[in-house]
Amino acid sequence: MTPGAQPASRWPIDGIPIEEGIPVEEVFRSQGVRPVGSLRELAHPELWDSDEDYENFLADLYASRHSDIG
Repeated sequence: MTPGAQPASRWPIDGIPIEEGIPVEEVFRSQGVRPVGSLRELAHPELWDSDEDYENFLADLYASRHSDIG
């Protein structure tokens, strides 16, 4: 663990501290979180205003992921 980092069991979810001893599954249930049943649930075609915005996002993502290579 890095200096000053909190243990994973104390990381907040949406600003709410997680109490020690409460299973993560219970925290998820209390917040109404559920597993993704299909990738279609994650698809949002209206996310990008244009194909150009989408292409710019991908170019930036690619550049950021390869910026530390070398």
